Amino acid sequence: MTTDRVLTDDALATTLTVDGLHPADVVAGTPVASSTELVAARGVEVGVWELTAGTVTDTEVDEVFIVLTGRGEVAFADGEVVPVAPGTVVRLRAGERTTWTITETLRKIYVLLPDTEDPPA
Repeated sequence: MTTDRVLTDDALATTLTVDGLHPADVVAGTPVASSTELVAARGVEVGVWELTAGTVTDTEVDEVFIVLTGRGEVAFADGEVVPVAPGTVVRLRAGERTTWTITETLRKIYVLLPDTEDPPA
C-alpha cells in the first residue's frame, strides 16, 4: 500500500527501474544499478537504489543513505574506505569521486539533499 504518508510498504521488495551504468564507470564485473524515486519535495529526494556485485566509479551528489541489504565498500579519492553493510549510514558530498566495490547486491534508501554547500576542496 502506498499513500501520501506510506511511500512504500516494503523497501526490500519495491520494484526498481534499471538506470544503466556508463561503460567507462564499470571497473570490474557486470554490475547493474537500479532505482526508484519515492518522493521529491522542497529540494529533497528520497528513494531506493540498488547495485549488484561488481565495481563502479561515480561522482557523487549531496546524499545521505542507509544500507538495507548487501555488503561492500565505498572508497573515496582521499583514501578513506568505508565498509557498507545493513544498517550503515553514510554521507556523500557533491563532487566526491568514489569507487563502489559490491560483493553482495546492495540496496539502500537514499536522501538527496538540496545543493546548499560548497563542494569539497
